[in-house]
Formats: sequence, C-alpha cells, structure tokens
Amino acid sequence: MGRDAQAREAHKVTLIGAFVDFVVGVAKMVAGFMVGSAALVADGIHSFSDILTDIFVLAATHFGRQEADSNHPYGHGRIETLATLWLGSVLIFVAGGIAWASITRLVSGAPIPAPGLWAIGIAVAALLAKEWIYRYTMSVARRVNSRLLEANAWHSRSDALSTVVVLVGLVAAQFGVGWMDAVAAVVVGIMVGQVGGRLLWESSQELIDTALPAEERDAMQREAEEVPGVDGVHDLRTRKLGSDILLDLHIVVPPRVTVSEAHEIGNEVSRRLREAFPNLHDVTFHIDPEDDSGETEHSLRPGLPLREDVEGVLDRVWHGLPIWQARVALDLHYLDNQVDVSLYVNALPTGQDLDTAADELRRAADRLDWVGRLRIWLGPGKG
Repeated sequence: MGRDAQAREAHKVTLIGAFVDFVVGVAKMVAGFMVGSAALVADGIHSFSDILTDIFVLAATHFGRQEADSNHPYGHGRIETLATLWLGSVLIFVAGGIAWASITRLVSGAPIPAPGLWAIGIAVAALLAKEWIYRYTMSVARRVNSRLLEANAWHSRSDALSTVVVLVGLVAAQFGVGWMDAVAAVVVGIMVGQVGGRLLWESSQELIDTALPAEERDAMQREAEEVPGVDGVHDLRTRKLGSDILLDLHIVVPPRVTVSEAHEIGNEVSRRLREAFPNLHDVTFHIDPEDDSGETEHSLRPGLPLREDVEGVLDRVWHGLPIWQARVALDLHYLDNQVDVSLYVNALPTGQDLDTAADELRRAADRLDWVGRLRIWLGPGKG
C-alpha cells in the first residue's frame, strides 16, 4: 500500500471516529448535567478531547506521510512522533482536570442524586460505540503501520474503559451509594493519565533515536548474514521516523573482491532486508574488507597512505628494479593496517622468475613498515 493510500485510510477512520466522539460526547454531557453525575460529565469531556486529537491526527497523517524532499531527506515521519507526544500531553492535562474536580466534589460531600436508568443506558451505548471505533482504528493502524493511529485508537479505548468505570459509579449511585460516582470519576482521570504517560514515553524514546527491540535487530542481522558473499555484519544500528525504520550496518566481504562486486553484495543485503522488513524506509551499508567491529573511531586515527602517495614512495625505492618498470597495473589492498601490493606484468625481465623478482622487491621495501604482502602476477592487470 502506497503512502497516499495509507493517508486516505488514516483520514477515513479518523473522520468516522471524530463523528462518533461528537455524538457520544454530547450525549454524555447532556445526560451528566441533567442527572448531576460528575463521572458522566467527565467522561463526556474525555470524548470531546478525542475530537481535538482526531483533528490533529488528520493533519499529522497528511503531512507525516509526505515523501522526502530536499529539506527533509529522511521524510516527515517525525511529524507523527510530535503529534503522538502532543496527544499524550493532552491526555495527561485532561486527566488532571477530571481528577481534581472529582476529588473536590468528593471532599465537599455534595449530595449526588440517583441518575436514572436512561443515563445508565446512554453510558452503555457510549461504551459499545467507543469499543467499536477502537477496534476499527486499531485494525487500520496495523494495516498502514501508524504509531499515531494506534495511539489514537488507545485514546478511544481509554474512553471506553473510563465509561466502564462510570457505569459502575452510575449503578452504585442508582442504589444510593452516591459517593461512588465521584470515585469513579477519579479512577477515570487516573486511567486517562496512564495512557497519556505511556504515549509520552514511547514518543520521547523515538525522538532520542532509541533502537528497535533486540529481537528485531537480531532478526535483521541474521537476514543480512545469509546473503552469499557476506562474511559478517556488525555495527547494526536502527532508529524510527514515525512508522518508518532507518537502518545502518557494516557488511564484511571477502577482502580481495572488486569494489563493484562488494557494492552489489551490499545491494543484495539491502534488497533482502527490505523484503523481510517492509517498514524499512532507508538502508545505509558500509562495506568492510575485514571485521573492524567496535572500531567506530578508525577514521579519526592516522591513516595509511593512499594510492598517489604509495606509488610515489614505491617508485623511489623500486625505481631501478626491472620488474617495477615492467609493470602494467598495480592493485592495493588495505588489510590488517597494512597495504598489500600486487604488481601485474605482461612478461618477466630477462633472467628473472617470479620468486627472484618478488624477493628483490621485498628487500628494497624492507624499511616500509606499512607494506604488507607483495605479489607479482604474470598477465594483463585487473584494471
């Protein structure tokens, strides 16, 4: 499902939820004021808070699902994260207001009349409606993989659960235990606050680039290591942008393969990971000719000489050697903190074989501690 289709699905379920919230909220508050039930009024306020968050979810899913652009090369997924953070904050604010008003009423000992069966019936109808919209929203959230929609679904579920508590209070008040109504409202506030706190925690973890759970990272590593030509995988790092996952990893390949072959191995790793984990939005791989796991600062250490410097130094020490002058190509391999040198020649100098030519090169380069293995290849070069 493309991003546009996902956004349309999210908008549809959110608009339906907003309509249900409006009808349920009006019914709860009208009934609550008429029968004097603080719990029912508080539950109505909770339902109206859902409408505000529905509007915010509509905007966040619209902008958060847009494609990457020059100013946002990783996409706009953080918009959904920020919206979830805001949603959790709103829930905590609403929870505090409900709990404070109810505790004040409970302490004052104000009489609470019996609500009547019709008020209880409204609460039952509201409970069924909110539970339905929770299940509908959650199914869409899982289909389009939206943390924000999932959070909004739980917002609806919190309303349904709070209505259960309100029902207990209404039934108790109907049988003369009026103080249970105020207690139920306090419990509603606590439940709403818990949901808000969970959303705040999860979205804040995403904002500080918390990694995926260990079992998911291990599954990604196993998938990458099964690709032919991969000798190992290390420094695998993950983070989330809204519903998207970003992945960085180092891929160890055989040390003497060509650059193009190594890059194609990395491409195959990327393809298989994207097939196995559809939420992967971006895969960045680094090709290693040897396992340097844990050496994340290797690029900050003094480095080995690059080709231009290597050829200059070797030309100074090997300038008078016939085998050096007969070269047609030169390969360099940076391994084990040394530079392995491979010379390609079309023909050996008169009076020399491969062994004597190689010995001559080694003796001349004896003082170059960064020179590793020396090889001479008879035939056209590789590049």
